[in-house]
Amino acid sequence: MTEEDVTKIKEFLKSNPMIRDSFANQLVELDTMFRLQTPTIREKVTGPLFDLLYGEDDILSKTLSDGTKFEFLYRSKIAQEFAMCSPRSPDHVWEPQTTKLLLELSKNASNVVVGGAYFGDHVVPIAKSIKTHGGKVHAFEPNDSQREMLGRNAALNGLDNVIVNAEGLWNVHCSNLEMAGFDAFASPIDAPGESGGIRTVRIDEYLRESEGSIPQLIMVDLEGAEFRALQGAGEILELSAAFAPSIVFEIHSHYVDWSRGLENTDIVAWLESLGYEIFAVRDFNANIAMAHHPVELIPCRTVYLEGPPHGFNMLAIKQKEILDKDFFRIVPGVSPKLLLGRDPALHLPLGGMTKEF
Repeated sequence: MTEEDVTKIKEFLKSNPMIRDSFANQLVELDTMFRLQTPTIREKVTGPLFDLLYGEDDILSKTLSDGTKFEFLYRSKIAQEFAMCSPRSPDHVWEPQTTKLLLELSKNASNVVVGGAYFGDHVVPIAKSIKTHGGKVHAFEPNDSQREMLGRNAALNGLDNVIVNAEGLWNVHCSNLEMAGFDAFASPIDAPGESGGIRTVRIDEYLRESEGSIPQLIMVDLEGAEFRALQGAGEILELSAAFAPSIVFEIHSHYVDWSRGLENTDIVAWLESLGYEIFAVRDFNANIAMAHHPVELIPCRTVYLEGPPHGFNMLAIKQKEILDKDFFRIVPGVSPKLLLGRDPALHLPLGGMTKEF
């Protein structure tokens, strides 16, 4: 099939939305039927076909099981997973265990900081959860298109407690960044000159200037800029266990050399020097129902890291009593990547497979 053929098919489907939506539903049914037995079906068959139905500027909409509404651009694996998920009204957008973890850590928060807020996949559920007691989410998203979707999703759900910021989180205040890459995979890098690009902000300075109180949770998913963003919160992270925020951050072998173990990476070593204990979060980079599974955490020094380049989320905490509940399970020596069709001893929840997968 040539590019011209693909273009013609896309144009036909776009001008015939009923046919397109019917085909989309049939693909999801096929995907759901075979994904457990044939885990590569999304990658090799249903996903590429689904991608033909929508373009990068198409806006899709979806409602979670609790009534939370989302609109999103079809531009990433996150969007594909959300659009193709089963059940059709899931309880999360992306990364089920990370979503549950963030909601647990923020449930009593007055302030939460999220860097790399995207269209609000994690921001909106957090903001909805803490709105009842006056909590606020300070969301940072430099991408103009995704920041607009973030604002739209906050408004769709009546969330006036999301403060949307265009700046990039960094360890230097009021410098300039450029974005290298596209959409969800764009990484911030230093920009030459003193004007243009994306303005930076240190979390410490931002909170002083906005008269915001110390956040109870910081989450950063910045495609390699996580360390620099957290350095910009150094004053807060140095606080005692009673006041220092919990942190959820992404780490990826594209940006971080973990060949000598996670404990010897700059970001983990620095956080440990501040008194944090670090765990990897076991999760799917997908939309898969995991409501009845505890959040499995791997002690940093025991994480199984073999495999192709990959990334996952980490948890850093000072208040270790947070983990003293059935919500969590400590599981040393396994992979943080939950993967269908891989060695279950390493790549599936220790509780085993269930029908909800």
